[in-house]
Parts: sequence; C-alpha cells; structure tokens
Amino acid sequence: GDPARPAQPDHSGHLDAAGLPPRSRFAWCITGSGHYLEESIALAARLPALDLFLSDAAEEVLPIYKMPLEELRPRFAPGFRLVRDKPASAVPVGMLYDDVYHTVVIAPATSNTVAKCVVGISDTLPTNMFAQAGKLGIPGIVFACDTEPVVVTKSPHDWVTLRPRRDELDNVERLREIELSQGIGCPAELEAALK
Repeated sequence: GDPARPAQPDHSGHLDAAGLPPRSRFAWCITGSGHYLEESIALAARLPALDLFLSDAAEEVLPIYKMPLEELRPRFAPGFRLVRDKPASAVPVGMLYDDVYHTVVIAPATSNTVAKCVVGISDTLPTNMFAQAGKLGIPGIVFACDTEPVVVTKSPHDWVTLRPRRDELDNVERLREIELSQGIGCPAELEAALK
C-alpha cells in the first residue's frame, strides 16, 4: 500500500491489490481541453481519494494553463497517484481490474474525447478508462466542453466565444444515453454528480 495512506479493510476485511478497500477511489481523467480546466482541477483536489490520469494532450495543455505537473502534486490529498498515458497498450487501464475505483471522471473532456466515448473508440488513456469502466459496471462522469450553442471559455491568453457544431452537441446527448454514464455540462453539475 501507500505509506502515506494506511490500508483500511472493508467490512469483510478485503483489501485490493493496491492495499486499498474495494472501490474506494475516483479515477479522474484529464484530456487536452482548457475549458473549465482550473475549476475541474480544483474540484478533483477536494476529493479525499483520487488518482489522476492524464492523456498526452493533457500533459501538453496543463503547462500552457500554468499548471505544470510538479505543481499539481501538492494540491492533492496524501496517497494521490499521477498516471500518464505513456504505454502503447494502455497498461494503466488494468488498474480498473484491481477493483480500486468506484467512479471514472473525465473532466474536462474535449469534443474529440466525447465523440470517441460515444462511438466506442478507446485510443487514449481517458477513452480507454471510460470504455473499460463501463464494461466493469463502474459509473462514468464526463464533463463535456461543448454543451451549449454558444460557449464562452478561457484560452491561455484571453476569453473566447465558441459555437459548437450540431454534431458536437448531438454527441453530448448520445453520451447521456450510454449506460452508467452521466454527461455533465457545467461545474455546478459536476460538483453535484460527485456528491
């Protein structure tokens, strides 16, 4: 187990492969979106038991938004793990099979990630986590960026107005129809879903 977090058995005394009670943590995935990125990280940091899964695009975007990886660690509770999308076969997804996570969150999620989740493409760490979680009966929460006809969002340098296309808006609706999945459109909805 993690020395910063002593293992606690559940009522049956069972501990998972990581020395944690079954389904005791959030798996929080970040994609390459800057839309509500700061708010998403702030919500994630308030959770007591969480691991952060980064796509390659997230690793590129975080420093652009002045959140380099080395500055993320101190924001999270002891026992926090940072998982990067480096192996070609998405080995970190196997952590779902260890029965550690009760919920997979993708926040924020690009329109590309939402589209992939909708059609079942699993070629990034977040989309792979979403697909495998569904197959294992683990609920998924996806905070989609493109949920309204007009979206005002913060770019690295300024605020911009975007007009999502009909396909992007339709994909959010399709996402909401996927079993065990919640499509979220704003930070308040995300916070409510996490509770």
